[in-house]
Amino acid sequence: MSEIQRIGVLAHPMRLDTHPVAREIAAMLGQRGIDHWVYTDWHEDSVRQAVAAVDVVMAIGGDGAMLRAGRACAEHGVPVLGVNMGWLGFLTEIEKPADCAAALEQVLAGDYWIEKRMMLQATLLEGQRRVLGSFRALNDVVISGNVFGRMVQIAAYIDKHWATTYNADALIISTPTGASAYALAAGGPILPPELRNILLVPMAPHLSMERSIVLSRGAVVDIEPTQENRRPLVLTVDGRVEAELGARQHVQITSAAPESQFLRLRERNYFYRSLLDRMEPRINRHGPRRMTFDE
Repeated sequence: MSEIQRIGVLAHPMRLDTHPVAREIAAMLGQRGIDHWVYTDWHEDSVRQAVAAVDVVMAIGGDGAMLRAGRACAEHGVPVLGVNMGWLGFLTEIEKPADCAAALEQVLAGDYWIEKRMMLQATLLEGQRRVLGSFRALNDVVISGNVFGRMVQIAAYIDKHWATTYNADALIISTPTGASAYALAAGGPILPPELRNILLVPMAPHLSMERSIVLSRGAVVDIEPTQENRRPLVLTVDGRVEAELGARQHVQITSAAPESQFLRLRERNYFYRSLLDRMEPRINRHGPRRMTFDE
């Protein structure tokens, strides 16, 4: 592992309780002689230049903070180390702020590994060529109506060939990371984060394709509202409403070139245990005795 000399600290800009924690971490870094900076009021574009000059970014909050930091750091190949102050913390690595000191010692000792996760590139187009907007998603891209609970009709094309037309509340186009988020809540499959697949999951489909579809990396998905829709559709990227789809507009989604990188301190097979501990909180976390294959 390369020596870590510079660390950036990003508190959640809308979570004031994360700001004192960011300053405490900065003090720890200063005591250890590590060059650092702290941002408490920021957005992705405002920190891109600062991110390019550090070796690791520590994001404080929950999964929302990790999504923000992951997108901002991806193009510079900077890994993100998450400190959980949220509810679930699927993406964070440090369970609580009190564990930061021990975690920093482990990181500075080089006892970590880097996990890479695929992102999506969503392009809003008018006609075939006019680009109206381009967005990156670490979790998912969602096409839905602009009124909650109103069914929409959406034509889906895979690699330029019509696949199906959904009658549903929404269509979720997800990464393996997002497979444990909105897509999971809608009944989609669990995918390990190291996969490079694109997942299509309809939400509350009615008399149309109800199964999830798993596509290979590099597949190109075009989503086009049909003329039967009476209200506009909206494009949501990682939980943020980005645009309303007008006439002759569609969304094209494929895998993005940069990947998000997360700094991990746990064992490489952490994912399923972490997921199941959250899905089955009443079950004994220690489970049965460890299986041995040489008995």
